Amino acid sequence: MEDCLTLHGRSYRDGKPMEIEISGGLITSVKSTSKELPDDIFLGPGITDIQVNGYLGQDYNSLTEDILALGQISQELLKAGVTTHFPTLITNSPDQISKLIKQVVLLRKKDPTAFQSIAGLHIEGPFISSEDGPRGAHPREFVQAPDWSLFQSWIEESEDLIRMVTLSPEWEGSRAFIKKCVENGILVSIGHTNATHEQISEAVKAGARLSTHLGNGAHQLLARHPNYLWSQLAEEKLSATVIADGFHLPAEVIQVFKKVKGKNLLLVSDSTSLAGMPPGDYDLHIGGQVTLTSEGKLHMRSNPKTLAGSAMNLLQGVNFLLKHELATMSEAWEMASVRPMMLFNPDFDPFQPGQIADLILVRKLVDNQLKLVKTIKNGREVYSL
Repeated sequence: MEDCLTLHGRSYRDGKPMEIEISGGLITSVKSTSKELPDDIFLGPGITDIQVNGYLGQDYNSLTEDILALGQISQELLKAGVTTHFPTLITNSPDQISKLIKQVVLLRKKDPTAFQSIAGLHIEGPFISSEDGPRGAHPREFVQAPDWSLFQSWIEESEDLIRMVTLSPEWEGSRAFIKKCVENGILVSIGHTNATHEQISEAVKAGARLSTHLGNGAHQLLARHPNYLWSQLAEEKLSATVIADGFHLPAEVIQVFKKVKGKNLLLVSDSTSLAGMPPGDYDLHIGGQVTLTSEGKLHMRSNPKTLAGSAMNLLQGVNFLLKHELATMSEAWEMASVRPMMLFNPDFDPFQPGQIADLILVRKLVDNQLKLVKTIKNGREVYSL
């Protein structure tokens, strides 16, 4: 017998009562219903986070003997409504990146939940700016120019799991590298960059389609104009991700980015292994000595102005937007779910019959914050409050 499930809730899009029938892991029917439903329970697509370095003490950027322990990331993210995520590997030695790629590939083979939850790998570096500021917390000694032969070997080792790379187009040869990536179905995102306007323009012409955590991985002080923020904002073919944790970007900056990018602005968490952990000083294998404050800010211990990733999950990012009235509920939800999926599948519709049933139910609280009630992954209930 196939697993069958029927869900009821108000549509995240318009608040109208709806019924979704699921069979064999797929949506079979979506229709309105006259069934009396609570006013505060909403139903919509599961969250997709394309930038996850780690979570709750587990780190995709560290080699571990207990590979199944990394599967806890998928398990815990499901409890936060994240049904799909991309492990994100940051700048490291080529050999270490190779080992970390193979570790994720092996994890997916050994852990069914990780296999279902991990839809791709995001390689963030090492082809980024070596300058302080744009480099962020990435180790300088491993930063290098784009190398297609090296990257191609990683694609092969990933068994085609690499779906996305973040780079800076300031390097000679970037345009040719970007074209190769696009030809091989890899999404190219501009980030951790000190590129000129012309270099960014050339990157877009070559096929770059995204800006990684726009406004971060940048100098503390920039020329009024020109600068790489204006250039990326002006490029209509560039979508952009932002980290909405209250530390990476002020609310008013997100407001401006949203006005410029419109439906091409989306959320990522950039969560590290310290997301969900208690405040304190930590020594990380990647990132070094960092501090997590009681307010949730994660920064380099030697320089509080330099952030070291985030300590949130993406549902918290949605709630930040709602708290500061930066988006409606449907907009904020789509920024964390539909829009990331559409980067890789432009026709994605979470309510389309035949679509994989990755859905969440939330309760909208009196302060407009969303509280997860239920997570459905591949048509099965995997979390319930």
